[in-house]
Amino acid sequence: MSTTATTPPQRPRGARLGIDVGRARVGVAASDPGGILATPVETLFRDPKKRFDQRIIVKQAVERGATLIYVGYPLNLQGEETASTLDAVQYAEQLRRLLDRNESGIEVRLVDERLSTVSASRDLHEAGRTTREQRSVIDQVAAVHILQHALDMEQSQGENIGRVVVMTETPQPTEGAAQSHE
Repeated sequence: MSTTATTPPQRPRGARLGIDVGRARVGVAASDPGGILATPVETLFRDPKKRFDQRIIVKQAVERGATLIYVGYPLNLQGEETASTLDAVQYAEQLRRLLDRNESGIEVRLVDERLSTVSASRDLHEAGRTTREQRSVIDQVAAVHILQHALDMEQSQGENIGRVVVMTETPQPTEGAAQSHE
């Protein structure tokens, strides 16, 4: 009796980006094309009106040949959504819209990011950085934690993880309705 080994499903080749969405700043990390190792890229200031931060992320993704962007999905320790969760979902949807306009084919997924900032802070503290010195890089390090966790899960499961961000038709505000101040 012979047995044949089954081959795990192949993950698409291409870099991945990890995004840590904060109220004031956004951390960006990227992987190598094989999706093995996450490294910090930059910290961007949020620009809710013109969305320059999101445009930079889209440009980074396209230039790196990314196939996927993982956006951190911040749940509380009980696994419940918070105001930050909604903010991250909206940010991911806005990224999805920009990527669709560019016809990039890059997928956006939300991944659980519980404790990523806590872990990033601990890592920076262990590296000798004071709390004040951490401010400029903590978002990048949190993005690295988000992305590396996703890459490790991909590797072990043989497939992409997280919740796919799909665009649904958003209703247009009626005349006289309050406008959003995104």
